Amino acid sequence: MAQTTRRDFLKQSGSALALAALGSSTFAAEEGAPIRKRQIKKGIMWGTVGVPGTVLEKCKLLKEAGFEGFEPNSHMNEDEVLRARDATGLQCPSVCCSTHWGSPVSDPDPAVRAKGLEGLKQALRDAKRYGATSVLFVPAVVNKTVSYADAYTRSQAEIRKALPFAEEAGARIAIENVWNQFLLSPLEAARYVDEFNSPWVGWHFDVGNVINTGWPEQWIRILNKRIQKLHIKEFSRKRRDNEGLWKGFDVEFLQGDDDWPAVMKALDEIGYNGWGIAEQGGGNTLEGLRKLSSGMDKIFAS
Repeated sequence: MAQTTRRDFLKQSGSALALAALGSSTFAAEEGAPIRKRQIKKGIMWGTVGVPGTVLEKCKLLKEAGFEGFEPNSHMNEDEVLRARDATGLQCPSVCCSTHWGSPVSDPDPAVRAKGLEGLKQALRDAKRYGATSVLFVPAVVNKTVSYADAYTRSQAEIRKALPFAEEAGARIAIENVWNQFLLSPLEAARYVDEFNSPWVGWHFDVGNVINTGWPEQWIRILNKRIQKLHIKEFSRKRRDNEGLWKGFDVEFLQGDDDWPAVMKALDEIGYNGWGIAEQGGGNTLEGLRKLSSGMDKIFAS
């Protein structure tokens, strides 16, 4: 398994401060074929697929639109997902845990944390059946009643309980950067992952979610081999400023502030050749799915 040493990180970031904060890493990106420049596989998040129909009918449209895989939610009908996967030849590289917002493992109530942990375990069981190599997981929600410090310690304690299940499933727990007021910098995100000291915890990097407060290419270089999967999403600071925060996401691929050439350059530098998974509006028709697929082709060729 590839490692990022202190020397490697210093070379990549040029930051002694970051070096001291991060230490070494034992987390590899998608493994398998030899690394080839810009061989990013094209997937889509199931929640982005808005066309009507059964799982199989939707997957047929995804295949027609040019996608190679999809990211199912946890707790779906596994047999139905498998039939659709096998009938279309699509892959399921990742599973999105469906309980992490409603039952965060950072909650002060032990019963809520237990429910969130069981949700993560189910996502890992789903991943094993689908052949997915990671599970997208939001580790905590910080708010007025949940302190940052408590969110940090509680979430790590609960995730550690799931590590044997991740190993059994052969799927990493991939922490995602979302607007949960937690792990707000790439240095801290890398530290959080490294503190598990386990190859079964990594990162699911959402490009669009970073634009509001930072620059994705900087996160990519720091997270490096910890990155297991990518969410490909656009964001516009102009729309955010003029229309409100969440309106920043209401923009098509290549029409926002993602500096895709810089993002792709950073991914090339860390040798990423895994999956790019669309989490982008517009997938409500076959034509819309084709447009998303085409936009991703342009992004990956940036």
